Amino acid sequence: MFHVKQRKELPEPNCFGLAPSVDGDCEVLVLGSMPGVASLSAQQYYAFPSNRFWPMMAQLLERKAEPPAQYEERLRMLLRHRIALWDAIASCYRPGSLDSAIENEKGNDFTEFLRRYPHIHTICCNGGKSYACFKRWNKNLLSRPDLEIHKMPSTSPANARWRMPDLLKAWGEVISPLA
Repeated sequence: MFHVKQRKELPEPNCFGLAPSVDGDCEVLVLGSMPGVASLSAQQYYAFPSNRFWPMMAQLLERKAEPPAQYEERLRMLLRHRIALWDAIASCYRPGSLDSAIENEKGNDFTEFLRRYPHIHTICCNGGKSYACFKRWNKNLLSRPDLEIHKMPSTSPANARWRMPDLLKAWGEVISPLA
């Protein structure tokens, strides 16, 4: 008797990423994986109140304890320091907000993105999933001598073993010299 192995049907994407925040002066690109439920609902990067991304950036870039209150001001803060923001994943299936629940992901087109924004020379992947996805779909970019790609500790509250002082130190080693 032969058993036919059933092929697992991949779930349809239910998450679609946000547009990048970038301008022609950007030199650094910070990549998340895919915005979580709160961020997708608000259509804002790092909208979940416990995520440490915005407070960390305010401290590193402008030596302020708190980030700007308005989202548009937060994006302008990054752009003033020549930092773009986007995600490694264009679409995926994910129940909830955890990166570990992501399935059936499709990557963003970074070859075209970097062609359009040629001043970007440093990519900081916010967490392991972002880094793994970027590497998976961008093998042609990994060997470019003009690009530095960094796997950074995630600013997500799910990454509880990294406290804010640790995040500031790790991210500061890459971001502060460039800002």
